[in-house]
Amino acid sequence: MLNIALIAHDKRKELMVQFCINYCRVLSKHKVFATAITGKTVNEATGLEIERLMARTHGGSQQIASKIANKEIDLLIYFRDTAQSSSESADDTTLLRICDVHNIPTATNIATAEILIRALERGDLERKDLYSLSSLYMA
Repeated sequence: MLNIALIAHDKRKELMVQFCINYCRVLSKHKVFATAITGKTVNEATGLEIERLMARTHGGSQQIASKIANKEIDLLIYFRDTAQSSSESADDTTLLRICDVHNIPTATNIATAEILIRALERGDLERKDLYSLSSLYMA
């Protein structure tokens, strides 16, 4: 079982809901975390059990970043609105950088999210050691 984090900007929440409806069976086999409104919206649409954190704009993204840094999140699906303000963009950059540092599979669009969820469904991501060995490649 993996720990999966979900975040969706306001303009991408419906996309996240549709994604989670389509892949509810896969997601239900894992522990799902989400920022407050995303978690509420997805839970209401799917019945998935979701551990809700703070709202993204009130520190939810930072909570997820902290969980990633503490090896408590294994995969991030983050549907972003690319027309957002520059202050929100700085939060995005920090979160995505932490994912890169800790080698966390991350999707920021529906195409990549579907690739990751299908890999998850096949069991390709169950072997965390495959993508947690980043220190071997760092000089």
